[in-house]
Amino acid sequence: MLRVTWVQPEDLIGHELRQAALDGREPARIAARWAAAGGRTAPARAGASPEPASRYLRTLAEDLLDELADLPSRTADREPTDLAAIKALCPDWPAPPAAAARTSPARLEAAWLGRAVGCLLGKPVEKLALDAIRALARPTGNWPLRGYFTARGVPPELLAAHPWNRRSATTSLAENIDGMPEDDDLNYPLLNLLLLQRYGRDFTTADVARLWLDELPAGRTFTAERVALRNLLLGVEPPHTARHRNPFREWIGALIRADVHGWTHPGDPGAAAEQAHRDATLTHTANGVYAAMFAAAVIARAAHATGPQDVHDCLSAGLAVIPPESRLAHAVEHATTLARTHDDFDTVVDRLHAVHAEDHHWVHAVPNTALIAAALTHADGDFTGSICRAVSGGWDTDSNGATAGSVAGLLAGSPAALPDHWTAPLKNRLATSVGGLDGTGFDTLASLTHDLAHAPADLTPLEAVRP
Repeated sequence: MLRVTWVQPEDLIGHELRQAALDGREPARIAARWAAAGGRTAPARAGASPEPASRYLRTLAEDLLDELADLPSRTADREPTDLAAIKALCPDWPAPPAAAARTSPARLEAAWLGRAVGCLLGKPVEKLALDAIRALARPTGNWPLRGYFTARGVPPELLAAHPWNRRSATTSLAENIDGMPEDDDLNYPLLNLLLLQRYGRDFTTADVARLWLDELPAGRTFTAERVALRNLLLGVEPPHTARHRNPFREWIGALIRADVHGWTHPGDPGAAAEQAHRDATLTHTANGVYAAMFAAAVIARAAHATGPQDVHDCLSAGLAVIPPESRLAHAVEHATTLARTHDDFDTVVDRLHAVHAEDHHWVHAVPNTALIAAALTHADGDFTGSICRAVSGGWDTDSNGATAGSVAGLLAGSPAALPDHWTAPLKNRLATSVGGLDGTGFDTLASLTHDLAHAPADLTPLEAVRP
């Protein structure tokens, strides 16, 4: 029997129990009922249980998911999802720039390349524990990280104990790279190019849903995004798609969709964050949405930066668009403080894992965003330093490397500023299942992004840019 992952209620309830505890609800009574019925707790990895549940357990899981959704939350007032409520909690929300800022195709090409390079660096070790990542890199002389992972020189017993991510090793180890392979961390920026081409900057969350139904293969979605697509097909309307039986609503999926919103608002982090909010609320709530807004604002500021030294101002711009008493804000502030305090980044990572690893799934937005901020801070925005630190910290390695690479690529300013050993293996070629874009070059994507960023306001969306 085919077990379709991320949608069965018996597989969602364990994750929802964990999420309920994180967002200030009291799930103990419901957890006890689930355990007494023989239900399983949240697995280490999101996905399907080995065997389908009985009809009784499935029905119970559905009922308990709905009961959990109705529990009151102690964090609701300081962690709203509504944009007006978020802005009301942000005293330093960035004002629009006095004059429209511009960015260049070269800077945007560096951002696209940086996102791809960081993603590719993290792909082989996605899902691996921190000690496994370190163990695989050290025998090849690649620790601290400074290049792509390789299997050459790794003892067979280590490879057996810590196998690479099975979906990625054939395309993302140094000896196997031949262009940029498909990854959801690149698919979503491509989709958001289509979103802006089709609907313009005034798109609605419903427009995002329409685009996904038209263009996004369901098999290329995971966690919150797959649940939201399921909800759309069941007739659930946005933004309820983000809440209905969706325990992944504070995970990292919205963050990895944020880049285009920042790239197309150079120097305007507030507008970038608002645009990211309309995208994110299809699938996420609260801290999952904040992570996307934070990333979009950081990237918007970086798109108009003068160099890597501006990274700290960029991170401040990101913090300005999220509620200051939210879990995400506290986590980012703690992470950047650690990064400024400790010379050894392994120490920073160990401290972050000590704080976050027990309570959070490895794909949750809070620890991953904190790690990205720590990596960029510790590296002072340097490209190689940023992506290597982000990936070496574990958790969602390819997504963290991608976002750090996007920011650091913008700060570098041009493809020529990125080391050739990172970019040459990509061969200016991106694989994707997003329609019409397979094999597109990063230079072409940068040109399309630049046109969207600077399209005249009086053009209709489909007139604004023509690929």
